Amino acid sequence: MMGHAGMAATAVRYLRAVGSPTASVRPVEPLPPPELRCVRDDERPPVDPAEFRRVLGHFASGVTVIATVDATGPTGFACQSFASLSLDPPLVAFMVARTSTTWPRIARAGVFCVNVLGAHQGELCRAFAVSGSRRPDKFAGVRYEPSPVTGSPRLADVPAWIDCAVHAVHTGGDHLVVVGRVRDLGTDESAARSGPLLFHRGSFGEFTAHP
Repeated sequence: MMGHAGMAATAVRYLRAVGSPTASVRPVEPLPPPELRCVRDDERPPVDPAEFRRVLGHFASGVTVIATVDATGPTGFACQSFASLSLDPPLVAFMVARTSTTWPRIARAGVFCVNVLGAHQGELCRAFAVSGSRRPDKFAGVRYEPSPVTGSPRLADVPAWIDCAVHAVHTGGDHLVVVGRVRDLGTDESAARSGPLLFHRGSFGEFTAHP
C-alpha cells in the first residue's frame, strides 16, 4: 500500500489527466486501492467508532447532493460534509469516503454541482444516500437540468446550487477532501422559503428562525 503522500501525488496526476471540463475525456487508470487505516499498529488505537459518531452527531449540518454526469449518465451522492472554503479564489470543499463508488466517476468527469437541499427534500436525500452498488440509477424519476457551465446535474427545486470544477484532492484518513473551484452558482428563492434540510443525531430536522 502506498502512503498518504503517494496517494495525493497519484490523485493529482489522475485529475490532471482528465483535463479541463471542456476537454475531451481521455481514458485513465483507476486510483490504486486506498489504505484505509490511518493509525499504525504501534500507535494508540483510535476512539471507538460508535462513540465517535455519537458525539460528532451533536453537530447539526446542512445536507447536499454532489452530482456529476459522465459517459454512462448522471450520478451523485448525499453529502453532509460540505463547506465553503475560500472567497478569493472562490473555493468549496466536500469529503467523500475512499470506498465511494460515485467518487471515481466524479474524478473522471472533473466537474460537479453541489445541490443544497431544502427542508422539503428529505426523501430525495434518502434516495441519494443509498450506495451506488445497491441503487445504480439514483436519478430514476428525479427532475434535473444541466448546470450552466459544467453541465453537471442541477436538481429541481433546490434552494441553492454551486457549479464547480475539481481543483485539488487531499487525503484525510479513510476519506478524501475534495476542493472545488466555483464556476457558477445561484439560488431559487421560492424553494428557499421552506428553509434548509438539516441532519442532527441521525435524523432530519428543519430550521426555524427566531427574532
